[in-house]
Amino acid sequence: MAKHTYQTEIGQLLHLMTHSLYSNKEIFIRELVSNASDALDKFNYFYLTDEKYKSEDWKPGVFITLDKEDNSITIGDNGIGMNEEDLMNNLGTIAKSGTKAFMENLTGDAKKDSNLIGQFGVGFYSVFMVASIVDVITKKAGEEQAYKFTSDGSGEFDITPVTKESHGTVIYIKLKDDQKEFTSPWRIKEIVKKYSNHIAYPITLNFKEEESTGEGEEKKTELVNKSEQINAAKALWTMSKSELTKEDYIEFYKSISHGDNEPLAYLHNKAEGVNEYTTLFYIPKRAPMDMFRAEWESGVKLYVKRVFITDSNKELLPPYLRFVKGVIDSSDLPLNVSRELLQENRILANIKQGSTKKILQTIAKLDGEDKDTFTKEYNRLIKEGIYTDYTNKELLLDIVRYKSSTTDGMVSFADYISRGNSEKKEIYYIIAKDEAIAKSSPLLESYKSAGLEVLIMDDYEVDEIVTPVITEYKGWKLKDISTIEAPNAKTKEEQEAINESVKPLLEKIKEILGESVKDVKASSRLIDSPSCVVKDSSDPMAGMAHIFRQMGQDVPATPLILEINPEHEIIKKLDSINDKDMFEDMAWILFDNAKLSEGLDIEDKASYAKRVARVAVKAL
Repeated sequence: MAKHTYQTEIGQLLHLMTHSLYSNKEIFIRELVSNASDALDKFNYFYLTDEKYKSEDWKPGVFITLDKEDNSITIGDNGIGMNEEDLMNNLGTIAKSGTKAFMENLTGDAKKDSNLIGQFGVGFYSVFMVASIVDVITKKAGEEQAYKFTSDGSGEFDITPVTKESHGTVIYIKLKDDQKEFTSPWRIKEIVKKYSNHIAYPITLNFKEEESTGEGEEKKTELVNKSEQINAAKALWTMSKSELTKEDYIEFYKSISHGDNEPLAYLHNKAEGVNEYTTLFYIPKRAPMDMFRAEWESGVKLYVKRVFITDSNKELLPPYLRFVKGVIDSSDLPLNVSRELLQENRILANIKQGSTKKILQTIAKLDGEDKDTFTKEYNRLIKEGIYTDYTNKELLLDIVRYKSSTTDGMVSFADYISRGNSEKKEIYYIIAKDEAIAKSSPLLESYKSAGLEVLIMDDYEVDEIVTPVITEYKGWKLKDISTIEAPNAKTKEEQEAINESVKPLLEKIKEILGESVKDVKASSRLIDSPSCVVKDSSDPMAGMAHIFRQMGQDVPATPLILEINPEHEIIKKLDSINDKDMFEDMAWILFDNAKLSEGLDIEDKASYAKRVARVAVKAL
């Protein structure tokens, strides 16, 4: 017998399970039956493709046995099984990134943390909500040695070599004294019908039931062994839509998502023609916790003629749709298709293309609260798609949403166009580090004054990379307001006259700021603020920024132009200052304040603070 200590995070998880306040403890059956089904899927592939197993008299199934006297339940399967290494990886450590993310979301509040179980599921470990001790006896197909894993859900577990005749896994669960309900045949039937009715393999329930024999004085009661299949055993996606109810789809989703939430939307399609395949996809209401992890897990399983092939291929859908869960079942792929060659397979590429379009069309039709929920959870991934998926760019541009300078909530490009200037056909936007900075930016002042809407792109790191590749939407050009002339009520002649009148002041400020600025100009965009900074869109480095980002390199600093508002009281008084030091301090303050208002860093914060202090002293 080898004694092992649980990985620290698993220990924390088990403590949560054993002390769980979660009321829906029945989900442990759903989780274990789902694991058993996965194990049967994996062996079924070998059974049909590997000569070593083809001669085996194999009848796949999940077997549940109840023992009221022992207060125990046993859940077994004759699937792929596990060896010692598998037991260590699957039960002794956190192997899945979703479970890692689950652990990171724990708060320490027992009630809140228990609710996380229902939202995300925790697989095998959910058994410790009901068990005082668990034995997992398993033998991997093709290997001689079987093993027994034993744990009471505390800090340690044992792995012992044992004898087992056939491959597969049997999980013996000694129930806690207050969990006797799970030895009731009626209760187990109810749970399996609710969560696992469409598991593709028969689930057989074995139990003892009292039966009366004889009549009159001869009448007596004895326990009789009963055995019955308690699920439909028909893969849900293979059934026609007319056979299925909304509840059928929802319960199947809960089974594959290991959670209690309903999906936001689902789509079930059968394609016929050049390629024949069936797909069933779900869009979750909540984003997977591993969505932005490098080791995110695919939520889509690939089957060929209902035979499971893989659930780890990340190329079944584009990476930006990694939140989608579901099934692809192809009739055209060969059963023994190499997992390595799947990525290059033309049939699979066609399925991927068709599936992607169907999913995006479904998302585009969402409205009301459903659309708001989708945007909250997945808007960033849609932007990722805009950057990477040129084929579906138009559909993605229909779906993406942004904040607005004139409207609460999130708006689409179509919303903007419906309110925009149809003669100019320009969509104005500002990229900022957060919404507050954008809305208080001096760059917006002239747009507010002119009654023009500006899209606020405050997902800074993403928008700065993605927006330049959009360029236009349905013939409307996207315009970054930091790089274009602002709407101005003044005529060209009036503006030129103003520029000429402050020319000496501009030259004086530029001389002080030196190489820190590309230029100093009189602004046509400012109304309330004394100064602002804008990018020089004609500078070659500004155009190169997008290329640098594509290469994953640091973006060179784009030279900034300082614009000052000739009609602002500060600028008018600045022109009459004779104190050279005071003038110099104010020139720098105007520049640094303009950068701060755009959320930009100032290089020398200490000097800035001293200048502000000196000016304040003189003003007082």
